[in-house]
Amino acid sequence: MSKTIVITGASDGIGAAGARRLHQEGHQVVIVGRSPEKTATVAAELGADHFITDFTSLANVRKLAAALDTAYARIDVLVNNAGGIFGDRDKTVDGFEKTVQINHLAPFLLTNLLMPKLLASKASVIQTSSVGARLFGKLDVDDLDNDTGYTPHRAYGTAKLENILFTKELHNRFSSHGLSAAAFHPGAVATSFASGSKSFMRPIYNNPISRLFLTSPEKGAQQMVWLAAGTPGTDWQSGAYYENGKPARRNHPQAQDSAVARQLWDRSADLVGTDTLNP
Repeated sequence: MSKTIVITGASDGIGAAGARRLHQEGHQVVIVGRSPEKTATVAAELGADHFITDFTSLANVRKLAAALDTAYARIDVLVNNAGGIFGDRDKTVDGFEKTVQINHLAPFLLTNLLMPKLLASKASVIQTSSVGARLFGKLDVDDLDNDTGYTPHRAYGTAKLENILFTKELHNRFSSHGLSAAAFHPGAVATSFASGSKSFMRPIYNNPISRLFLTSPEKGAQQMVWLAAGTPGTDWQSGAYYENGKPARRNHPQAQDSAVARQLWDRSADLVGTDTLNP
């Protein structure tokens, strides 16, 4: 059965690769990206609809949600894939640290604004997370802006941990109403990841020699495609974080904590100024 699948961060990397594969499988793919040129190019290649949005502006996220809600009678899958690691600690126009806004607060807001349609569609919400959550993440719900102890890789790892906790809380709140959620680690993928960062990961991902040992965007997108095209409860388990096509054997201790997941949700809702549904 063909699905309507919205993918953010789909103008490049695993987002674009996943969109191509899902289009080949017969799904209606909706391309969301920051770069007008790259986004339009991918969309034209697939004959797909596309939307331009910069996640450093929550006003843009609200416009995107309204446009998607108007354009589609149903949304079967929302893939929150946009994200990245950045350099010096920087604030967005909304006053939030850039890493947490792009990787967590923007997709949190987008998902909640679309929640009535997602629930009506019995949709799946997929988060592109990372093993960096386990390696570098350390969540302080009272310091989501990384005011203390900021480093690019810690901010990134914590944001990816927030993706997992958001997935957990989506499942806890809405699975009984037909919504499903999962997060996944795509692997170390040869993309432009970390190109604008001062993290130690920049030379790993952007050195011509080390890139020979990284996986392709097409392979990195395989779990995204599997989760988006699959059937929750049959093909995969809602609420889980996946590595290599299976629920991760190891995870960050905070990722297992339901109380932390609830606290993150409530704090995020306060920060973005949205009323979240509480069924």
